[in-house]
Amino acid sequence: MQQKNVLEYIEKTVLEVPDKTAYESFEGETVSLTFRQVYDTARSVGSFLADNGYYGEPVIIFMKRTPRAIATFFGTVYGGCSYVPIDEEMPKMRIDLILSSMNPRLIICESSTKELADGFDFNGDTVLFEDICSTPANDERLADIRSRQIDTDPIYVVYTSGSTGVPKGIAACHRSVIDYIEHLSDVLGFDRDTRFGNQSPFYFDACLKELYPTIKFGAYTAIVPKQLFMFPLKLVEFLNDKEINTVCWVVSALTMISALGAFKKDTPHFLRTVAFGSEVFPIKQFNRWRQALPDARFINLYGPTEATGMSCYYEVNREFEDGDAIPIGRPFDNTDILLLDEDRKVPAGEVGEICIRGTALTLGYYNDPVRTAEVFVQNPLNTHYPELIYRTGDLARYNEYGELVFVSRKDYQIKHMGHRIELGEIEANVNTLDEIYLSCAVYNKQKDRIVLYYTGTIEEGALKDVLTDKVPRYMLPAVFTKLEDMPLTPNGKVDRKKLLEMAN
Repeated sequence: MQQKNVLEYIEKTVLEVPDKTAYESFEGETVSLTFRQVYDTARSVGSFLADNGYYGEPVIIFMKRTPRAIATFFGTVYGGCSYVPIDEEMPKMRIDLILSSMNPRLIICESSTKELADGFDFNGDTVLFEDICSTPANDERLADIRSRQIDTDPIYVVYTSGSTGVPKGIAACHRSVIDYIEHLSDVLGFDRDTRFGNQSPFYFDACLKELYPTIKFGAYTAIVPKQLFMFPLKLVEFLNDKEINTVCWVVSALTMISALGAFKKDTPHFLRTVAFGSEVFPIKQFNRWRQALPDARFINLYGPTEATGMSCYYEVNREFEDGDAIPIGRPFDNTDILLLDEDRKVPAGEVGEICIRGTALTLGYYNDPVRTAEVFVQNPLNTHYPELIYRTGDLARYNEYGELVFVSRKDYQIKHMGHRIELGEIEANVNTLDEIYLSCAVYNKQKDRIVLYYTGTIEEGALKDVLTDKVPRYMLPAVFTKLEDMPLTPNGKVDRKKLLEMAN
């Protein structure tokens, strides 16, 4: 019988390895939960919701990045609701915008976040995890909820930045998450011996790659302390101490290790699977990883939050040199990629916008039908019946191997000095230099100039001289700015919005 509910993962696994540790965190106190504890806690949280009349609605989860929060996520689903993770590192204004958009009736927090929660612009109820995590399981109510759940019911809403400054809440359902996790697991080869190192905050969809395969296979996830990402050698030591064999990280988290010389002293020698995504991996840094871990599998992943997680994959199977681009490969099973120029399919080899169709598409933007309708649109190649596709805003082409290659964001394509320029091409040339750690080019439209920010050992004047020989004059940045640290988003990606603000 086909699976239709994500909770079937934990219900099967708890019977097989009840006493095995599922999730563990290490910031401040060490928090560890076995599969039995995750299951019991989740059913207690779900029973509290059911006993108190919460059903079919979003519940805000404002808790620390620990296994307790994960169990609460699953508990929300047991109660027939959807969880909405927020975090204390989010600006209060952003949280208030989220609360205004959702108008929820309930926030679940814990004693350590209660004081902050009391300051939110919120008129509903606030309860402590500590007060509800031992609620007696109401088997009858939970069974009734399960009998009514269908696979298109939403299970979470995660918020991403919106171009207007108002965050967008993306709602995903059982079916899209199951579809994603099943195919991701097949490609990456997860099993009961998989030991994940979680890098992503819980309020991003990136954490799905660890949270759900852990309960599917009875695997293990160590939640990596955030501060370790500032100390490459300590981070490698942590991975070895916890015997982490699988990471699914943003590129900047990986390049921080390779660019700052950690491999000269130690390597994460348990790693067998290194999946990366969300950004272009500079070839120089990627090759350092391959040299350090010659027996590991390296898989490039691509996909938007609006399609639940990752939609495409490419397992590296050949050598890449400076100037090459690692492909994003091919779509996961049951996902289709269309390359479109407006409403037509582009010819082979030409650049088009990545558009995605399939069951991995999410439900759209919560309480935002206008922005939903802008990007979740009728497939222009199908005029016979309703069929939604998601327009990503990403540009790509097929290479000579028939592999999909990411080119740029439509947003990063600019017109400057009469020429159409890909800012990513400037960054790719800069990143070939050994003295560069990270780089990012932004375009100041008001002053009509390109500004390059970078971290590394080369001075600004010297970098300009080197780049003059690599790119045409019209692509040469007007300003070169060396930074001590590259600003990153909470998910670890380069914060282009902040750099653009600095450039104005």
